[in-house]
Amino acid sequence: MTASPSTAVRVRFSPSPTGTPHVGLIRTALFNWAHARHHGGAFVFRIEDTDAARDSAESYAALLDALRWLGLDWDEGPEVGGPHGPYRQSQRGEIYADALRRLVEAGEVYESFSSAAEIEARHKAAGRDPKLGYDNFDRDLTDEQRAAFRAEGRLPVYRLRMPDRDITFDDLVRGPVTFRAGTVSDFVLARGDGSPLYPLTNPVDDALMGITDVLRGEDLLSSTPRQIALLEALQRVGIGDGPFRYGHLPLVTGEGNRKLSKRDPESNLFHYRDRGFAPEGLLNYLALLGWAIAEDRDVFTLDEMVAAFDISRVSSNAARFDLKKAEAINAAHLRALPVEEFARRVEPYLVAEGVIDGTAAEPAPTAEQRTLLAAAAPLVQERSVVLSDAARMLRFLFVDGDGFTLDDDAAAKNLGADAAPVLQAALTGLDELPTWSSDDIEGALKASLIDGMGLKPRKAFAPVRVAVSGRTVSPPLYESMELLGRERSLRRLRAGLERAEALG
Repeated sequence: MTASPSTAVRVRFSPSPTGTPHVGLIRTALFNWAHARHHGGAFVFRIEDTDAARDSAESYAALLDALRWLGLDWDEGPEVGGPHGPYRQSQRGEIYADALRRLVEAGEVYESFSSAAEIEARHKAAGRDPKLGYDNFDRDLTDEQRAAFRAEGRLPVYRLRMPDRDITFDDLVRGPVTFRAGTVSDFVLARGDGSPLYPLTNPVDDALMGITDVLRGEDLLSSTPRQIALLEALQRVGIGDGPFRYGHLPLVTGEGNRKLSKRDPESNLFHYRDRGFAPEGLLNYLALLGWAIAEDRDVFTLDEMVAAFDISRVSSNAARFDLKKAEAINAAHLRALPVEEFARRVEPYLVAEGVIDGTAAEPAPTAEQRTLLAAAAPLVQERSVVLSDAARMLRFLFVDGDGFTLDDDAAAKNLGADAAPVLQAALTGLDELPTWSSDDIEGALKASLIDGMGLKPRKAFAPVRVAVSGRTVSPPLYESMELLGRERSLRRLRAGLERAEALG
């Protein structure tokens, strides 16, 4: 089932500002955003920040930063505004108080004084499992009984009176779902002082903001009958138009098919930005966690996703986060970038490597560095899985003197005593070159090392590559040496030779 094209689709993304954004959370945002964009609807961004003990300004800023980095723009919400604001729950206290008052006056909500110990004792006395939860005991307290509890100094909580019938809805992902009458007990909407809890604030906001489709994780499925019952009650007191469409998205799992938690390092969205995932590459992969554009196609653009997205084609099976596949898809997106754009995106990672000035947000390469990067970028674009790969491979071109370092493992394996004659022959052949071009460098090295010494290419060029670039993985050798220049290339080869001879 999909939303009718004639219906103005309105979805919401309503995270709590706790911790750093999680890839599963962003997958939910992406599916909501794509569903809204596919139907020409509205994507509402709302912050659920009523838990002062856990919410933080840093987490709030991180959420905005994450959506902006990924390009998931919102139509209503913080810093954008809209007709249904404010869009932070901490600023909507009077709205919740009014809704609670109406529900209480209409008899939809009642005061409950039972303590956890009393509820458990009643279950034991009746021979029931003491962990069954609330038993709806306080539904029919008299005014005298409530007054007596208050005289004891007890404060009630406010519970919704659940309907005595089955609750059935047509899940946009899973199809028909039924919760039998009596399986969901009356639940708490607000504390005794009237301060609202999530089970009240979330549906009230959805009702007042005109949300039509709620797409959320399957771990919230068990709370859906509560939301439906509350939305029905809210409609009866003049708030909203009643229940809407729900779709419960499959869990994102990690190793061992367990839910990917915030404690898992691979769950941190910014870990992927720091490594150099492209936003479009990461979003492409997250889209595959429960959805596919076609059976034989994994790589697509965000525009293509929006055009093809159909919530009814989302799988109900858990989706395992596969880092290798995410990297492969990201690499495909990096290869598809115009080379000028690829070079621009590498700049913040060269800042992180400490070889150009500026910040990640505002790199400040010199004109000479920018020219060098433009020339070098095509050499690594096809080889890069993430942008930090490109920066590491290119680092040797931007440093000199003490700034140039050898990878210890690469040096140990490739600049031992047996590398000395190889490097000496390379220097002899290169010293005689009248011009310094990649073709001339290739010819000189092949003549000296392969023809002259009879070496296999791997044995011939590995010491040269490590001496020049400091790494076993670098851009193509001859082009790299051309960009590095005659003087720096020969100086590094001589330093490599000295190291090898010292071990001889």
